Amino acid sequence: MNSTRLRRRLLISTVFGIVVFAALLAYGDVRKVGASVGEFRWELAPIILGIALGNYVLRFVKWHYYLRKVGVRGVAIGDSFLIYMSGLGMTITPGKVGEWLKCYLLRDMHGTPVTRSTPILLAERLTDALALMVLAMIGVIAFERQTWPIVAVVVLGSAVTVAISRHRGLTRRLVASAGRLPVIGRYTPQIDEMAESNYLLMDPVGVILMTLLSVVAWGTQVVAFYLVLIGLDVDAGADTFARASFILPISTLAAALLLLPGGLGAAETGITSLSVGLLDLGRSTASAATLIIRVSTLWFAVVLGLIAFAILLRRGSPATEESRAEARFVASRGPAR
Repeated sequence: MNSTRLRRRLLISTVFGIVVFAALLAYGDVRKVGASVGEFRWELAPIILGIALGNYVLRFVKWHYYLRKVGVRGVAIGDSFLIYMSGLGMTITPGKVGEWLKCYLLRDMHGTPVTRSTPILLAERLTDALALMVLAMIGVIAFERQTWPIVAVVVLGSAVTVAISRHRGLTRRLVASAGRLPVIGRYTPQIDEMAESNYLLMDPVGVILMTLLSVVAWGTQVVAFYLVLIGLDVDAGADTFARASFILPISTLAAALLLLPGGLGAAETGITSLSVGLLDLGRSTASAATLIIRVSTLWFAVVLGLIAFAILLRRGSPATEESRAEARFVASRGPAR
């Protein structure tokens, strides 16, 4: 992956993020938002960041599970973690294309074909979306009309994805049809390998298990948001937690469906407006809560990811020639069928 292009996209998204934050400050009144942030109980910050880190660790477990699922063996846990975190550093790139960095790093460090690992990105997004929907179900019960369209899109899209991926006859016909196209036909072997990896990843039992893991992972973000609200002296009752369990997941899910870089703009708008409407927060408090939770989750992940990427670049390819040769041998055999 072209590093210059990645840096350019990262810079553009960072500038966009600054614009979004400026808009939030303007919406909540800069002075009032500043006062709310200043009065925040900052002793909660390490706990919030620790909880956010727990989210990344749990989602890394899913990544490593998927690697083994598609037949990738011999990747050291440390290397796998750095690769995964490097991808998080690129979540704010347009359409999250920077997350493809994980596949390229895996290829360069371990010899795994990009076509083998690319379907993992789809599996991650699918199980994340399902998990966010599960977490938001408490909101669906209370605010049925506003959320059923989003839930319906996620459920239908997930069901179609799993059904197509697990129907060997259909996927083979699709691959064969692609093979007859003028340009795409040259990549039939790669498309076939991607289809096979996708078949393995869309195993219903695996989808359910990884969705449950994702529920726990994203549940930590809900807890972090709840602590942010407590830090801003919002009522700490069960009702607040229930509404936070709706606000954060549904805003994140809506932003993900729009394929915006890191959900920038859409997630902030959703969290702020729903906090005003459902938690009865003032615009300044809602804006402050949004700023703090987004810095503590999205931008914290970006910073950690860039650090991980810098470590990998400084180390160079950590895999030995022996391990790369082993990986190429495994790759040549294809995923277990």
